[in-house]
Amino acid sequence: MKAYIFCAGEYPEKAPEIPENGYVVAADAGLDRLRKYGIRPDLAVGDFDSLRGELPEGVEIIRHPVMKDDTDSALALWEARRRGAEEIWLCGALGGRLDHCYANLTLAAAAAREGCPVYMPGRDISALAVGEGRVLFPGAARGRLSLFAACGDAVITERGLKYALDRRRVPEGVTLGVSNEFTGAMAEITVHAGAALIMWDAENPFPEIRRD
Repeated sequence: MKAYIFCAGEYPEKAPEIPENGYVVAADAGLDRLRKYGIRPDLAVGDFDSLRGELPEGVEIIRHPVMKDDTDSALALWEARRRGAEEIWLCGALGGRLDHCYANLTLAAAAAREGCPVYMPGRDISALAVGEGRVLFPGAARGRLSLFAACGDAVITERGLKYALDRRRVPEGVTLGVSNEFTGAMAEITVHAGAALIMWDAENPFPEIRRD
């Protein structure tokens, strides 16, 4: 199952395309964004302290207390995982408050480490947290790409980019993968072990993940 979680951060101008069988989750004020897009969620999760409108009727609601240990985005993501999500699009997770943005990136990295990739469409930069497998960008991709090891060290191969890596151990907390560049060729990133957080200019298409 693909889950599409709508948070309260920044959004690109165009609404994400949700397939017919996509499972839509609103995290607190993400409900306001869904109303703007005219999308009805399957589930709403949070304390709803920042929601401007009313809770929708006929939608499953999981309400949490305001004083809680996890963010609304975290509660929504783990609920989607509990319900069988194998791929997550965390929309509105980037931009806005830096602390929430960082929390969402670490949350996505933890999910990827458990085998669930998390796409994060953004206004200027988009991101993907992914575990073992291959990530393919088409030759039409332009601009910069940065890569970080997530939740521990990772072993990475990068091909088709300006700077290549060959089964390189990338420790968490280093800046080795910052500001690589697309070359016009298909770019392939292989995560042999661990998990990676990949970021690129948002005007580019989202990459394909393969585990063959």
